Amino acid sequence: MGRHRQSGPSTPATVALDRAGVSYTKHPYDHDPSAPSYGREAAQALGVEPARVFKTLLVDTGQGLGVGIVPVDGQLDLKAVAAALGAKSVTMADPAAAERSTGYVVGGISPVGQKRALPTVLDETAYGFELVYVSGGRRGFDIGLTPADLAQVTGAVRARIGRA
Repeated sequence: MGRHRQSGPSTPATVALDRAGVSYTKHPYDHDPSAPSYGREAAQALGVEPARVFKTLLVDTGQGLGVGIVPVDGQLDLKAVAAALGAKSVTMADPAAAERSTGYVVGGISPVGQKRALPTVLDETAYGFELVYVSGGRRGFDIGLTPADLAQVTGAVRARIGRA
């Protein structure tokens, strides 16, 4: 339990992880609003390769929203995430709908601690790393945790949903 008490903001994501008893690390960094890619900016700030930093993307299944978690240096394969979610097809969610549903702002959407639990898919490349990094619930703040803990706390299924 003791590993995650280092300094950094408290967000719905950190509260959810604390409640679940999941060990994680906090990584606040100075966010530049003009950065062309928030994810690549995070990788650089954390000093880790972009393949270990994952972005949280919301999709619209037509029946509701779902979450895809993919490396920041790749893209979400919409057909693959639709199949993993059991939907015929998906489109990228409207940013305002994503913010309303998750309680986070775009660029700072964490897969953890969202206002309502959504069906979630974690790209299988995450499992190649001991630790992965995802948004901690605000721009300029990431959290590091094991892929297994990330999947457990988000209820994520594992599938290949990213493409380079």
